[in-house]
Amino acid sequence: MTTPDTQRPRPGSDILRTALRRNIGAMAGGTVLMGLYQAGETAFPIALGLIVEHTMRDRSPGSLGVSIAALAVIITTVSLSWRFGMRILQKANTTEAHRWRVRVAACGLQPVARDVDLKSGEVLTIATEDADQTADIIEVVPLLISSLVAVVIAAVALGQADLRLGLLVIVGTVAILSILSVMSRRIGSSTREQQARVARAGAKVADLIIGLRPLHGFGGNNAAFRSYRKVSTEAKQQSVTVARVNGVYAGTALALNAVLATAVTLTAGWLAFEGQINIGELVMAVGLAQFIMEPLKLFSEMPKYVMIARASAERMALVLTAPPVTTPGPERPAAGRDLEVDCVRHGSLRKVRFQVAAGEFVAVAAYQPRAAADLASILALNVPPDAYEGAVRVGGRDLADLSTEAVREHMLVNPYDGEIFAGTLRTNIDPSGTSRTVPEAVEASMLTDVVALHREGLDHPVRDRGANLSGGQRQRLSLARALAADTDVLVLRDPTTAVDAVTEQLIARNVAKLRRGRTTVVITSSPALLDAADRVLVLDDGVITAEDTHRNLLATDEDYCKAVAR
Repeated sequence: MTTPDTQRPRPGSDILRTALRRNIGAMAGGTVLMGLYQAGETAFPIALGLIVEHTMRDRSPGSLGVSIAALAVIITTVSLSWRFGMRILQKANTTEAHRWRVRVAACGLQPVARDVDLKSGEVLTIATEDADQTADIIEVVPLLISSLVAVVIAAVALGQADLRLGLLVIVGTVAILSILSVMSRRIGSSTREQQARVARAGAKVADLIIGLRPLHGFGGNNAAFRSYRKVSTEAKQQSVTVARVNGVYAGTALALNAVLATAVTLTAGWLAFEGQINIGELVMAVGLAQFIMEPLKLFSEMPKYVMIARASAERMALVLTAPPVTTPGPERPAAGRDLEVDCVRHGSLRKVRFQVAAGEFVAVAAYQPRAAADLASILALNVPPDAYEGAVRVGGRDLADLSTEAVREHMLVNPYDGEIFAGTLRTNIDPSGTSRTVPEAVEASMLTDVVALHREGLDHPVRDRGANLSGGQRQRLSLARALAADTDVLVLRDPTTAVDAVTEQLIARNVAKLRRGRTTVVITSSPALLDAADRVLVLDDGVITAEDTHRNLLATDEDYCKAVAR
């Protein structure tokens, strides 16, 4: 069931506004504290100027003591406001980044792919780096405002000494920001391109790792490496370009800030020489000219960080605004545990029709691997219901009318190339830690020898993608995970292709025993699994051409005998 996408598009600017609105409280508190920090920093040279003036005028120990106490208050304010202000902002930043990572991951992990032209590696980059850079806006805005506070206080203090000094700071700051805002646009466009190329390189790495064994098998690893090297070189060149642009931006900002500070210092010196400001005001002006370099540097860097955050937000919008290919229904399967495929036409399938009764163990012997893959994809919800003709019903309800969560609770389709994750044998078999049938699943999948081989047993560590396991061990581990889920309807596709004949025979017998009374479909060409099934459906040229027990088909169907005999 599909519906037109009615969600309002969320471009990068909307994502940034959402992040700002959601953290307005933390940002307000952080802005106040960081404003106090900058005000304290600015007050320090002002206080020094006043101390010099009053000390030279009064020359009393009491005035000196009061001055020292005032400096201690300023230093304490600066220290505490920075500490707690940054703590508030960084906590909000981290929390917001987590929220966007979860949102992007939820979209990327949809059972039916969203309508976006991004590979899984690119989505991973967006869910990590881009989410973090987008959340940086939470810190950027308060720091921008606090830097502005420092510049304004400095301008006002200098204006009190001489109006020309205050105007010089204001005019110089506006000129610096005008120049740097133009340069920051180049940084934004370069950063977007860099992020896209890095993401493509990451996606290429993910693809190569997944296909590493097949590549070694037919000697394609050198060609694959050259392909990755080309993509990685493009990413490197773009990164160098971004670094060059950032360097020019930072150098220009530093030079302009230094020019402004020098201009303030020289002007103050000239005014003091002319007798238009006193010694205390000269000390204050020189101190502020040196201090103002830091907030000006921070202030001038903000446009760059805003453009980077916006570029990352635009990339996140590619995933978040992409409409789902299909919209799941709200219903749940009925109490029955049957599975029905009714005249399904998709890819290599041509009006496939069969029904598996509740509690039945049925094997599907697909003569063409493509047909097996298409059937498994449809049952696994990897193909939206409106993308194929016919209907698939679980518990008497069409998949198009069922929610994804309800289907997942009721039916599990174990993929042919089930992923193995870094962790332990136990966490791979029972990721949620709630299964009550882990021992039975381990025994049925013949994973007992792997468990017994290690002192840690089920707590034996497993590397990412099962790198420290053989192909047969990974396949049995994936099968154990599917059996431990203990769903009402279980669909397995070629679960024993990487094990020897004796182990395959034992697995077939164990699976049939463990799944007795629950609906099980196995798409396979394994004689052992076919023989263990209650009946076999022959899928040839996209249609069901025969139906009987394995032994009867062997005796009566020559094509079947040739297809499954080993």
